[in-house]
Amino acid sequence: MTDTATDTATRPERAPRSARGSGSPLLRLFGRRLLMTIPLLLAISVLVFILLELMPGDPARNQAGMDASEEQVEAVRQRMGLDRPATERYFGWLFALFRGDLGQSSVSGQSVAGMIADRAPVTLELVILAFVVSLGIAIPVALMAARRPGGLFDRATMVVAMTMLAVPNFVLAMLLVLVFGITLRMLPAIGFVPLEDGLIPNLRSVILPVLALAVPLAAFYTRFLRGDLVEQMNSADYVDTARSKGVRPGLVLWLHAFRNSSFGLLTIVGLNIGTLVGGTVIIEQIFAMPGMGMMMLEGAMSADTAVVQMCVFIFAAVAVLANLAVDLMYAVLDPRIRYGSH
Repeated sequence: MTDTATDTATRPERAPRSARGSGSPLLRLFGRRLLMTIPLLLAISVLVFILLELMPGDPARNQAGMDASEEQVEAVRQRMGLDRPATERYFGWLFALFRGDLGQSSVSGQSVAGMIADRAPVTLELVILAFVVSLGIAIPVALMAARRPGGLFDRATMVVAMTMLAVPNFVLAMLLVLVFGITLRMLPAIGFVPLEDGLIPNLRSVILPVLALAVPLAAFYTRFLRGDLVEQMNSADYVDTARSKGVRPGLVLWLHAFRNSSFGLLTIVGLNIGTLVGGTVIIEQIFAMPGMGMMMLEGAMSADTAVVQMCVFIFAAVAVLANLAVDLMYAVLDPRIRYGSH
């Protein structure tokens, strides 16, 4: 008895499971996903650099001017570092990026960081509003369509959704300009009013480009969510259980089916962030919106390598980080998901 008591007293206690862990599971998940994201971003930067190396045009000639002599162009080329090997220029650009130096435009000579700071708020506003509008349309429409599958509203919704999916966003943009900007004169056809000049003028100036971006996405989300909701309502065991308890069909659809379908919708939304951001390149050009999309297109037309390189990299990084955010939201919404085992 004495030896047993002594052994028990001297044996170290096992730490609680929560104390043995190395921090929050969500933080560990974030750390793992972030480590996977870094090499992906590096690979994207290499791919962007290679593609821009193949782009026609001479940045040195653009900055020196078309009337400059060969000696002047060569001097500009040396000042810009274009006479160095491609690998040396890539790593120089990469290390400068880590320091926050985004380079200079070879056309205007302006700082690329300053140009992005001026243009990014326009693109950011378009993307955020289009994201909100697309989901604001898709979720209630899909819920109403899924409540009575095969009904008049459901069939009409699917016809409209398929039609909108078949129309490219630049065609829809031109139709919106023709109808609401030129024929009815209800909204400005082109131009952007900063938020500092008033909320209402700002919103009026972005309604048409936001609709051009949001409507095709809303059609895609509606079609996907409606199909998943109908499948959940027809085959899921938890739906049958809720019905047997006397829960009203509308509440079953909203509280049970939609909750499970939201995971699939979240995946689709995350994958389409890149499509949404990329769509701003054409939409900003059509509506003369001074955002990053227009800046990148102008840079491509003038062979402004520094501008195009940074815009493409930022757009790609946004798409990658959006998928990282989706992974984290999965873990927040459903802690049962065992990321560590995959």
